[in-house]
Amino acid sequence: MHQQLPMQYVEPLFRPPSEARSLIFQVTNGCSWNRCTYCEMYTDPQKKFRPRVEAEVLSEIRACAEQGLEPRRVFLADGDALVLSMRRLRAILGEIRSALPSVNRVSSYCLPSNLKRKSDEDLQELESLGLKIIYVGAESGDDQVLRNIDKGETYATTADALIRAGAAGIKTSVMILNGIGGRGLSRQHALASARLVNDTQPDYLATLVLTFYRGSDRFAAGFADGFEELDTVELCEEMKTLITATELQSTIFRSDHVSNHMVLRGVLGKDKQRLLSQIDQSIDYFKDHPEFENGNFGY
Repeated sequence: MHQQLPMQYVEPLFRPPSEARSLIFQVTNGCSWNRCTYCEMYTDPQKKFRPRVEAEVLSEIRACAEQGLEPRRVFLADGDALVLSMRRLRAILGEIRSALPSVNRVSSYCLPSNLKRKSDEDLQELESLGLKIIYVGAESGDDQVLRNIDKGETYATTADALIRAGAAGIKTSVMILNGIGGRGLSRQHALASARLVNDTQPDYLATLVLTFYRGSDRFAAGFADGFEELDTVELCEEMKTLITATELQSTIFRSDHVSNHMVLRGVLGKDKQRLLSQIDQSIDYFKDHPEFENGNFGY
């Protein structure tokens, strides 16, 4: 019989795949930016952004302790918990540390612009209070692509956030969207994204394929010259351009989301040549088997 958790979530609730076993505390509802044209995560009416009432969050943390829960990991939802003030974050992380001493890692999504409001000393304090990893949806390192999708970030703001977080001892996980520049910006998107990760050396790097569950009209409107979606071979070729241009030392790389057309796992850079070989095999396969144009293909 499953134990009923003492949390009240405003759904839908999202978390990174690697946080599947984490206890989730929803410290904000929705996303404070929520203008990215590719994102549909927080567009439902009930997901309008607001911070959760602090007393409610602290009460839920204590209630989990009273139930005897001993989680090892906690994820702070929704889209950008680090928009909260240092006072609130200090209270939440302090309560987790006090009530749930079994927790050895707290994580959250992070908009790079939110870290502008946090000093280097603030970031060091957050790490010491248990914030061990942030997930940054960079999407692209190319400023033109970022403008087209109304990301609200630039190469510079994203790089600065990743470098400062890393310097404070907080691990960084970066996500790039395969295909987000369309045909016209594919190469510059891949090369600029490689430059971003080269300059910041994240601990983790993941790629997802751009997917529209509710149609692409709002997204395509941001491209003055029109948006042409990449086919499977072109997505693989863009991935090859990205991986070829990386100069990473020990970044754990994953391209195994359900949206991906090929499954890639390794460490960049020691596995770079193996990954490129797998991409070449995928390109050859999809060229020879167009019937799998919309399918996944793994190794």
